[in-house]
Amino acid sequence: MTATMSTGMTTAPEVTTIPALGHDEAMGLAETEFARMVALLRTLSADDWTKDTVCTLWSVQEMVAHVVGMAEAQGSFRQFVHDFGVARKRTGGAMIDALNASQVRDRAGLTPEQLVDRLAAGAPKAVRARRRTPAVMRTVMRFKQDPPFDTERWAYGLLVDTIFTRDTWMHRIDVTRATGRAMVVTQQHDGRIVANVVADWAHRHGEPFTLTLTGAAGGTWRAGDGGEPIELDALDFCSILSGRASGQGLLATPVPF
Repeated sequence: MTATMSTGMTTAPEVTTIPALGHDEAMGLAETEFARMVALLRTLSADDWTKDTVCTLWSVQEMVAHVVGMAEAQGSFRQFVHDFGVARKRTGGAMIDALNASQVRDRAGLTPEQLVDRLAAGAPKAVRARRRTPAVMRTVMRFKQDPPFDTERWAYGLLVDTIFTRDTWMHRIDVTRATGRAMVVTQQHDGRIVANVVADWAHRHGEPFTLTLTGAAGGTWRAGDGGEPIELDALDFCSILSGRASGQGLLATPVPF
């Protein structure tokens, strides 16, 4: 995950040309991402489910339990309220950690096959519920965040359109890296998610840069003149910004996943 100096970047488009995600497009990305996650999980062997992941508290099976739990919370307001209620009653630590832990704990008795079946059944419900979320609810409802984003209050629409899908996508990367499975990556889908991350990252640090992300999900962008030139794999870029690896310079700017 080493970043290197990039060259030949003078024709790179400005990062401001990356279009914002509209609600309909975001729901298409969510649908595709769930489908790709289910397809990946169906290829895993029994041994794969016990392997450790970069999220050190979780095996592959525990990580998938979290993904299933998050999908079921998205698809059911009752489940959503339950999960957040448990997290609010924590005795310490970050709320998101408590929420994630409760999702894993509640599904600890499920087999890998049952987890995959639950995700396959729950994903369409999650996308349908998210798609139907009223615009006023996506705009008006806001949530306080844990560090390092504790100065922010996110609109529910950011969760619905962006963070929920980024979370599943990042965990798909985690599962492929833990198990050695190939990651299905396309510019239309994964490249769009990566570009949205780039736009978020650029907005957060506000500094000039030239960025080359390699691989099928990559692209080239710049902001201002004379900025820091960076080149690395697109998936590694997102892994660093999510906190799964350390980053230097502008790569130390975190982005929520």
